[in-house]
Amino acid sequence: MVDFWQGLNSVIASIGITDILDILVVAYLLYHAIRLVRDTRAMQLVKGIAVILILYPIVSVLELMTLTFIIRNVIQWGILALAIVFQPELRRALEHVGRSKITAIGRLGAEMISPTSMHDMIKEICNSVQTLSNAKTGALIVIERETKLGDFMITGTAIDSKVSSALICNIFYPNTPLHDGAMILRDGRIAAAGCFLPLSTTDAIAKELGTRHRAALGMSEESDAIVLVVSEESGRISVAMDAKLERGCSVQNLAMLLEQNLIGNRGEKGRKIFGRKSQ
Repeated sequence: MVDFWQGLNSVIASIGITDILDILVVAYLLYHAIRLVRDTRAMQLVKGIAVILILYPIVSVLELMTLTFIIRNVIQWGILALAIVFQPELRRALEHVGRSKITAIGRLGAEMISPTSMHDMIKEICNSVQTLSNAKTGALIVIERETKLGDFMITGTAIDSKVSSALICNIFYPNTPLHDGAMILRDGRIAAAGCFLPLSTTDAIAKELGTRHRAALGMSEESDAIVLVVSEESGRISVAMDAKLERGCSVQNLAMLLEQNLIGNRGEKGRKIFGRKSQ
């Protein structure tokens, strides 16, 4: 027992500042890695990997040669398989890291839209969404934030126009050339319309929702964009953000949500307005 405590004291005495820093950094990375995969299908895979890692030393000690060979090869080739199968999750994880506060230092010199211009844009968006909702005209509007959406803009028609309620309503008017795709807003302007968006593959979305809602949710899974949807069947307004879909959002709540997430003040009020999971 004395030898045990002496050994423990010697280990503790040998721990330096760099060792503590190393442990803290690894713990921080593991914590955020778990948060990233917690609500995704990758979480089940993580549990499976944990089971394999626990089994490997056990089968090695028991000298189960066949099982040891299988598990060793699964571990060896599993990393490559994971990179292929879970490419969307890995991409979202890297984009999440790119939007972190640490990397925000490199964007300090980026062009910023004035709060007044942003208020005007939000007002025009809300007016157009209200008009489209009353007329039960389908619409899909994507507001770009930090994740650039150039890959999706090139699938539509470039516009580069000031945001106005009249223009938005005109673009989504039934049977016009651009009404069936998505409109993408960038830097306070209408950048493109008639764009194609990735569809969500989640089973959590309600079955009665159509392609627009699935595309909105898919876009929110691929980026940090705020996506607005107007249903042509019911006229209901929905908002997709952070891989969640809020249905039946009022114009007043929509204005508050846009104010808080595009201008600032991302506090508890914003979480209450937009707090439910996909449905």
